[in-house]
Amino acid sequence: MEPEWHAASRLRGLAAQSVAQLPRMHPHMLRYTFLITMLDAVVDLRDMRIAARHADPRTTMRYDRARNNLDRHPDYILAAYIASGT
Repeated sequence: MEPEWHAASRLRGLAAQSVAQLPRMHPHMLRYTFLITMLDAVVDLRDMRIAARHADPRTTMRYDRARNNLDRHPDYILAAYIASGT
């Protein structure tokens, strides 16, 4: 894996070459986008934790901005499964 300073330098170089006006970017923005995109794709938090190399699952759970969304609550998912009769 690249050192963070190298990734930040490369990111600044790419932003400078871009025609679009980009906000100040840093490597954590890419990591955040990666994890949020996995959440939107309904990737299991365990798999996200492994991909993010988080030792503590609570670290990964902080990225789950929709954790209070009842549609994703395990009880509602189970109830929908039971109601479907499968």
